[in-house]
Amino acid sequence: MILPEPSPTASTVPEPLPPIPKRSVLTRTREYFLGEDPTLLTALVPTCFLSMALYTRHPETNFIFDEQEALLANPYVRAVTDRDSSIGWLAAFRRDFWGLTPERTIGSYRPLPDIVWRALWKIGAREQSAFPHAYLNVLIHGLNGALVVLLVLRWTRDRLTAWLAGALFVATAVVTEAVSGVVGLADVLGGAGALLALLALSLPLGAVPIALLAATMIGLYSKESALCVVPLVPLAALYTAQITHPERPLRWIRAIVAALATGAAFVFYVETRHRWFPVATPTDLTAAANAGKSLAHRAFASALRWYAQPMLPHDPLNNPLLEASTPYRIAGAFRVFARGLWQVVYPRTLSGDYSAPQEPIPDRLVFTESVLGAAAMLLPLVACPVLGLLAHRRWKRSRRPAAAPAPFAAGVRVQAIDLTPVVAFAMVWIVVSYIPVSNIPVVLPTVRAERFWYFPAIGSAILLAIVFAKALRAGRRMRIFPVAAGAIALFLGFQCFAARRHALDYKNDLAFWDATRKAVPNSAKAHLNYSVMLGARGDLPGRLASNTTALRLAPQWPMASVYMGDTLCRMHRAPDALPHYVRGFSLGPNDLSLVALGLQCMWDEQLLGESSPARGSLQDLADQYPGSWLKYLVDDTFSNGDEYKGVNPKYRPRGYNEGPKKGE
Repeated sequence: MILPEPSPTASTVPEPLPPIPKRSVLTRTREYFLGEDPTLLTALVPTCFLSMALYTRHPETNFIFDEQEALLANPYVRAVTDRDSSIGWLAAFRRDFWGLTPERTIGSYRPLPDIVWRALWKIGAREQSAFPHAYLNVLIHGLNGALVVLLVLRWTRDRLTAWLAGALFVATAVVTEAVSGVVGLADVLGGAGALLALLALSLPLGAVPIALLAATMIGLYSKESALCVVPLVPLAALYTAQITHPERPLRWIRAIVAALATGAAFVFYVETRHRWFPVATPTDLTAAANAGKSLAHRAFASALRWYAQPMLPHDPLNNPLLEASTPYRIAGAFRVFARGLWQVVYPRTLSGDYSAPQEPIPDRLVFTESVLGAAAMLLPLVACPVLGLLAHRRWKRSRRPAAAPAPFAAGVRVQAIDLTPVVAFAMVWIVVSYIPVSNIPVVLPTVRAERFWYFPAIGSAILLAIVFAKALRAGRRMRIFPVAAGAIALFLGFQCFAARRHALDYKNDLAFWDATRKAVPNSAKAHLNYSVMLGARGDLPGRLASNTTALRLAPQWPMASVYMGDTLCRMHRAPDALPHYVRGFSLGPNDLSLVALGLQCMWDEQLLGESSPARGSLQDLADQYPGSWLKYLVDDTFSNGDEYKGVNPKYRPRGYNEGPKKGE
């Protein structure tokens, strides 16, 4: 039996659904960024994409500059693929950044980056390309940008300011060296540790100590600059407690807890380094060397002895301030700080090197840049406590908890939160996080490097974000919003352009040094390294021209003279090369690699025959430096050259893009 179909009635026919309103791309974008509070995941997506767009290197990039020593010549990293090696994973804590043992260290104790590189080497990211190593930096920088978003949201309770801070930090072009350069892994990991430490202050008080211990040690074991966390995190706790914990600020308790936790992490780091990586005390820091000096000087030397910083290279070419008296060194450091601060806001020129004579010792103490640098470094330190006290007085009068975050939308105003403590802290963060690398308390091997600005860029991003957010809101009230928004977009756009342009310099070693010599035309090292890259590609006339420029800029640099000789020697002009070799050897008689390089080329060009004048000249020169590498290698090569076909192979310098020699 077939039942008839029921006739449609009003009760059985479903009512049509209301149409879904169409939303424009602008509306959806606005809701994503300002509709609700960002989480780590929602912040991570745009900051990582921005980081990838700005800093990703060419997939076929090679290992450039310090990346050669940090990875290709790093015995700790490479040992992971050697089944016969006895260098285990935890040996990172007993070796320096370059994989060397304490007796051979050239400074820089950073175990965590080495462990990460070794892991990448283990899974196959090896000599073929530097791209995987550099790309990891890009991703971690994006993560740090997301952490900045979360941090500023907690400190300002304003989504617009938080997103601006994250975008500004990621796009700060002066950090390109740290992000696009493989060696910058230490900076981005150290920055992550610092940001995690600041975020830990938002946790319940009971969870703060363990979180701070972990975050501070991540920073310290990544890069020494993270020691700025020790004084700055307690200050952040003191200045922001009324914002992050409005119901129970307990500012002094939180500051004391933060000081104890970061201090304990720092002491643990130093004491473990004493035991795992013991180094000799520099002569100028010994008690005997400081016996007749002031109490303050003796106390500072004692602190440095306890800190036990590994001996750093002493090369006036990389840092001319090594040879300056203290007042002139400080004046030069103020000049460098002023120039770097200007690069943060206007990165017209970026460079991977600032060697001599690009940043010379100043010829006077007081000049425009030294005054500006001194003011920029000292005024925030004076203003911070004043602004903090004023903000505290206002807070005590109000005693009103802050409102929940509100979106930046027409007709919606964010409840006024006193951001004076955040502004004060951001200014001090810029200065204090830069001081360890400023060449003021301790003279570094490098006079200036843009990667030094990775930590300060956190503070500059927060400061600029607060200013820009206020400008946008003021622009809306004054009906000039397009002007304010356009100016900010122009600023961000230029930062992005400068960052991407500099990241493209890392395409390969030739492009890098070509861009560097153009950006800093007074850097002898830039011209010399460019000449080497040209020579590696067979362009010997180009190498000769660039080497000539380097020698003119640094006539007292042994490498410039020896490499000039090497260029001429490879052009089969060995007699013309001899005077340059002789001068270079006399300037650096203990530079093993340079002496071996020159002797080998002259041997190959058959310039060192038994009765040749060149042989006699070199022997006379070597006799003037008894006990030197020059004396040893000349005698050994002249005695055993026929057997070795020149210099003993174990003394010859490594070739470009070559790993460590056996036994290193």
